[in-house]
Parts: sequence; structure tokens; C-alpha cells
Amino acid sequence: MTGQSRTAGQGPPDGQGPPARADRTGGGPSRRSFLTSLVAAPTLALVTSAGAEAAAPRSAHAAVPTLPAVADLFDLGDLFILAGAPTSALLALLVEADGTIRFRLPREEVGQGLTTAVAMLVAEELDAPLAHVRVELDDARPELLFNQLTGSSNAIRSLYGPVRQTAATARARLVAAAARRWNLPRSALTTADGAVRAPDGRTAGYGALAADAADPRLIVLGATPKKTARHSLVGTPTGRVDARAMVTGAQKYTLDLDVPGARPCVLRRPPTLGGTVRAVTNLAAVRAMPGVLHVVTVPTGVAVVAETFGQAIVAKDALKVTWGPGPADHLSDEQVRAKLRAAAPAPLVAPLLTPYVDAEFDFAFVSHAPMETNSAVADVRADRAEIWSGLKSPIIARQSIAAALGLPVDKVTVHVVQAGGSFGRRLFFDAALEAALVSQACRRPVRLMWTRVDDTRHGRMRPATHHKIRATHLLGEVLTFEHRVAAAETDFRHGLGEILTATVASLPLIGNAALAQTIFRTTVSSPYHFGLTTQTLTEVATGVPTGSWRSVYSANTRGAEEIMVDELAARTGKDPYLFRRAFLKNAAQRAVLDKVAEEGEWGRPMEPGRAQGIAFHEEYRSRTACLVEIDTRDPDHARVTKAVIAVDVGLPVNPRGLQAQMIGGLTDAISTTLRAGLHLDKGLPLEGSYSQFHWARQRDTPHDVRVFVLPATGEEPGGAGELGVPAAVGAIANAWARATGRKPRSFPLDFDVDFTPYPR
Repeated sequence: MTGQSRTAGQGPPDGQGPPARADRTGGGPSRRSFLTSLVAAPTLALVTSAGAEAAAPRSAHAAVPTLPAVADLFDLGDLFILAGAPTSALLALLVEADGTIRFRLPREEVGQGLTTAVAMLVAEELDAPLAHVRVELDDARPELLFNQLTGSSNAIRSLYGPVRQTAATARARLVAAAARRWNLPRSALTTADGAVRAPDGRTAGYGALAADAADPRLIVLGATPKKTARHSLVGTPTGRVDARAMVTGAQKYTLDLDVPGARPCVLRRPPTLGGTVRAVTNLAAVRAMPGVLHVVTVPTGVAVVAETFGQAIVAKDALKVTWGPGPADHLSDEQVRAKLRAAAPAPLVAPLLTPYVDAEFDFAFVSHAPMETNSAVADVRADRAEIWSGLKSPIIARQSIAAALGLPVDKVTVHVVQAGGSFGRRLFFDAALEAALVSQACRRPVRLMWTRVDDTRHGRMRPATHHKIRATHLLGEVLTFEHRVAAAETDFRHGLGEILTATVASLPLIGNAALAQTIFRTTVSSPYHFGLTTQTLTEVATGVPTGSWRSVYSANTRGAEEIMVDELAARTGKDPYLFRRAFLKNAAQRAVLDKVAEEGEWGRPMEPGRAQGIAFHEEYRSRTACLVEIDTRDPDHARVTKAVIAVDVGLPVNPRGLQAQMIGGLTDAISTTLRAGLHLDKGLPLEGSYSQFHWARQRDTPHDVRVFVLPATGEEPGGAGELGVPAAVGAIANAWARATGRKPRSFPLDFDVDFTPYPR
């Protein structure tokens, strides 16, 4: 696979320049007032705190009768930024005596490149070499309230200002310390390469100045981050700071941690989702097996602790358990589809005398399938507990674990560990809670691992959805566009990452439903002027454990809409690219669409069985277009052979990281559009491994992938983590439709059970 990250042109002119910043970004004012607390030591340590700031949504430009959706005015990222504003700058930066700069990051790194982007921001503002910066994941900090949840493509959006301000404050203090030492005005000094420089050639490294800069008597007011035009590192394609550690095996994940006395642990899980343990009939025999140390029952199954994972797994498999029923025991795919189809309301607009297009779509349940399965290490004592795990909501994890153990929150320490993938899965903390309960029952540290079968069958999954779409049109204009989404309920009971909103989300009937509607409304919108446009969500309780999956509602909802756009274009006799271009709302949207059409040679002749597809998506103040080519000549293996992607995130911090994000989104779309899904059979997915859950392999991915990162169109970054999936879903489905002459309606398109399921 090849990829490119380029400063791209804007494509064919349309008489409009890029939109003004107020037209393309949301959020509050960019200036914040800071109070800096200092600790006198042989280091410079900063903890900055911001006063509350107001955030007002910015209106979107509308040139034709389609009104802005809620997400166009105030999206989920804006909501998280507003909720986290009171604590958004409680950030810790340390300059050590050797010049090392350490930044404590209150977010999770799961492979998205966040630590690299944040290190770039710190290095940029401090004028320090990137190699001098160490970004470390912060422990769970309840004082941050809503500001330690990693999700909604919001990490860089929410951290961009506070991180820069913290680093700029550190730089100002270092300059002030040097000025006092040399008896020079601060304005005469400059910074570069991790040092302060005087006009006469004297230099002082940051490490040598750290103790003086930490002096509370040193007064520094009004530190200001750099203007975008002065950036020398931000905006430059940069390799990951952890790349070498990952490819050499030096990167430590949860199960690599050396916690003294922690013994391997696995669980025997029920034969249906949410089943309960009634009895273990051979407990004594299993406890006597080689290496077995403990066998204990927890709410989610029977745990075996042993000297090795191999011994624990053998003993787990030998358990004879009588199981109680789960909430979805008699539920299979057909019943789920019937429930969703019945729940989706009919379109409100009757076509009457106008031409119309109707379509219905089904999307299967999908596993998150991160490379690293759920895992945690726990050391629970009588009066305290310590937990290590990959966590995107560590505050609610700490609070919930404390409650389950019967300990005060301040007696529970939760360490956030870099994780090998998430895609939304690690918003929940199942493994950490299980490990804590097992450790408490055994009175010893444990190292708990979900097997791949556990993770695929019992892990949370993207909800199945059903979509009804109707569009009416006349004389080349789209008059109405209605989209009715029915989905298996998505579990948002992690709230905004802390106990208060998690408790509200757990209230019967209204709690989770209200949060679901809020998330749907603040993420889903149409980028097209399609007249009267409505998008609604109806959720159905199924008892199936679900959770946010990359792009949450947008992957399926906007993916289905992009298929519908192609069918509208065909019905009106228009080219799919030109049809989109005519109805997109602004020049920034058209720029990315034009870029992929130009670079991908849209419309080039292709032999039968091969075709191009194109699609567009906008979310989180960013936008992207995707063009793919597909080969369907082998009926058993349709394959995407080429992809061209253009992306505009306003201000790209690390274009290489954005390239990786978009390629990741493309791979997710290839997988879930063509082959990857979960078959629910009598309360349990049939799939139990990568060999059965058909995620894209290298042979399934295109050799020719080009990603064009458009130059900065704003002063702040938009979201990117989830942006790449929906447009790629639409482009792949549209290419498949053009290549086969069939309308795609059920996803994944190839969804046969071509394997023998593992025993339950």
C-alpha cells in the first residue's frame, strides 16, 4: 500500500474562495485567561488552569432552502469542549534538569497518533527539538470532570489551545529566568533548539534554566502562543514518536507491565450474551489442576488464576458450569432485522405527483476487533487498589471500580496504559472492573486477559441498523430528503466519562435514550442542499452489548445516504460527481470532492466488472471525499484496487498522522462494506476470531492509495479520527453497484457463514 500526504490545490475554481473561519469551525473563543501555579524544584513544573469561557455556536451559510442541522451549528465536539472548558487547561508540563520536557496527557493513545501530535504542539511552542519531548498518559483524575474522555474525534480539537498555552507559558518563564540571570530585557532574547539565546551569543539550555524558571517570585504575564504563520513543526508531516518502540516490540501494553506478583487470569464466559453463573459442578477438580491458584465467580463468569496463561485457559475450558439465561438468548439476525424494520417510521412526505426514490438498507452488528484484546492488571488490597488498563474513560472507570470494591475513590489509582486499538471499544472498562473484582476475591494481583474468542463474541459491538430513505425530485432539483434510522440501542452509559452523566445515562427509559438522541443530532447532518431534509433515530432495546464504533451513527447513516445520492443522480440522468458538486453547500466541500475527481481520474473508461465510486462526508468541522476503484470479476472476492482521498481538517497538525487516520477509515470501510460482520445466533455471535470475522487482510486492501491533506483553511484543527469511514463506505458501495449493476442494500455485501463456529 502506498500513500501520499500533500499540499493540494483547490481543484476547479467555482468563483468562491475558501469560506471564512466563522463558516467552517465551531467552538468558543480562542483566548483564555490562565492562572499558573508553580512548584520550586530543580525542574520547571507548570499546572495551568483556565477560567470558564463562553462558547457560542456559529451559524452555517445557507444559500438554498435546506436549513442547517443541529450538527452544522453545534456539534458533539463543541459539546465536549464546552463541558470540559472549566478544567480544559489543568495540564501538567515538566522541564527537567537534563532538558527533557514531560507532558502529562489526559487522554488515551490507542494508535491514533495523539501522543505524536501533542508532542509536536509542545515542541512547537517551546522551540524545542521533538526528541526532547516525552508525552506520558495521565492517571485517572476525577478533578478533570468531563475532560478525560477520549472520543468523538475531539482530542486535538479540545487540546489544541490549552496545550499550546501551557507550553507558551513555560517558554515565557524560561526566557524570564535567562533575562534575570543575564540582566537583559526579555525582549532581547530568543529561543531555539531547546535553549534561550542572547544577542551576544550566550545560550542557556532549558534544563539549566528550569530551577530558576520555577521560582514563584519570577513574575510572567501574558504568555501568548505562536501565530499559525510562525509554525515550523506543526503542519509538517512527522513520523510517530512511538513508531520504533512499536515495530521493535519495546512498546509496553497492559499485559507487558511488570507488576510484582500479578498472575495470569482468564474467564469462562456464558454460552449466551449476558448469561449468569448458577453453579460450578467440578470446582474442586479444576482447583487441583496443574498451576491453578484460584477459581472464583464474578458477575460476568468464572475466573481462573494460574501460574501461566496456558494453564489458566486449560483449566477454564475444563470448568463445568450451569448457566442462567441472558437477555438476548432467543435473538438471532432475522429477529433483530424484523424488530428494526418495524421500528423505523415510514417517510412523512407522500410522493404524490413528484418523482421519488425510495431505498431501505440493513447493516449487521460489527465487532470493534482491536489488535489488543481487553486486558487489565489489578492489585487490590484491603484498604486500596491499583489498576492498569487501556482506558478512554478512566474517571468513570475509577469511580465505578471504587464503588464495586467498596473503597473510597481516593484509595483507588487507575493508570491509563497505551492500547493497541480501540475504535470506541475502550470507552467501557469491562476488563478493568473484572480484574479488580477477581483480585479482591483472590487477595492477590492478577493479570486478566480476554481471549480473542471472548473479545469477538462477548465484547461490545456496533449496533445493527435499518434505514428507510425517501427523496423527491422535480426538474433536476431535490425537493425533500427523509432518512429514518432504526438501530439496536447503543450503550452510552459511560456518560461523558464521569459518574454524574453516567448515572443520568443509566436512568431507565429516558437516560440512555436522551444521550443517544443528543449524539445523533450533534453528529449527523447532510452536506447537500436537498430541500426539506430530515434525519431521525429510533433505538430498539435488544439486550445485545453495544458501544460506540468508529463514526458512531455516521458510518451507516451517511454511508447509506451517499448510496442514495448516486441513485438520485442516476434517476435524474446526472453524473454522480457533478451531481454532488451541484448540491454541496460551499466551496470547502467542493474542494475536496474536486481533488479526488481530478487525482482519481473520475470517469476514465474501465472494463466490465470494474468501476469507480465516489462519496463525500463532513463532520466535526472537517470534510473529506473518497474515490475508489473496485474489481468484482471474481464473484467470491470483490476487491478495492485503488483509493484516492482528500481531507480538509482546517488546520492539520500532523499531515502524516491524518494520512494514517484516513487509510485506517478506508480499511474499516472496506471490511464492513464487503465482508466483516457478526451473525447473531440464539443470543451469541457465531464469529470468534479474525479467521471468522472477515476483517480486511493485506490482500483485500488496495496497493494504490493516495491521501491528499489540503493546506490549512482555518486557525484551529477539526476532528479526524472518525471522519474517514462514512465517505469510504459510500464510495465502495457505489463502485460495487456500478460494477455489478445491482443495488447494494444489505451490509456486509458478502455475509455467508463460511466457517465452523467455535463451541459455545
